[in-house]
Amino acid sequence: MAFQTEFALFWESVKESMAQYTFAKLTLAKTIGDTELKNIYMRPVLVDDQVRISLIARYKTEEVESFHTLDEAFFVLSSYMNNPFLTALLFTTENDLTFKLNKKRIGSIVEQAPTFKSASDVVLEMKEKQLSID
Repeated sequence: MAFQTEFALFWESVKESMAQYTFAKLTLAKTIGDTELKNIYMRPVLVDDQVRISLIARYKTEEVESFHTLDEAFFVLSSYMNNPFLTALLFTTENDLTFKLNKKRIGSIVEQAPTFKSASDVVLEMKEKQLSID
């Protein structure tokens, strides 16, 4: 799909925010129509001092959490772009990036001022322990 290249560029910003300890959160939102799946939230978690990515899929009636490496998370999340999500929002302490698909399913990235003043608690702990994401 044409938007995959833009989403890969967006994902480079996700990886960079993790490496620089500025990541606050990531959300997939704005679905096509009324779907069972409402949002997917991404956040880092520490499992035995190893950084993993928690993906929480929020459905109408339940939430399902799965754990991945950062590379695995890219493939999982990219599979949901355009089916059913049109928007991915990356919140960092430096800026907010929004990946959007328009009606023609062409991707674009919009940068805005940061919403969060500090990184997520796990990212701050990663920095303190000098842990990096694999």
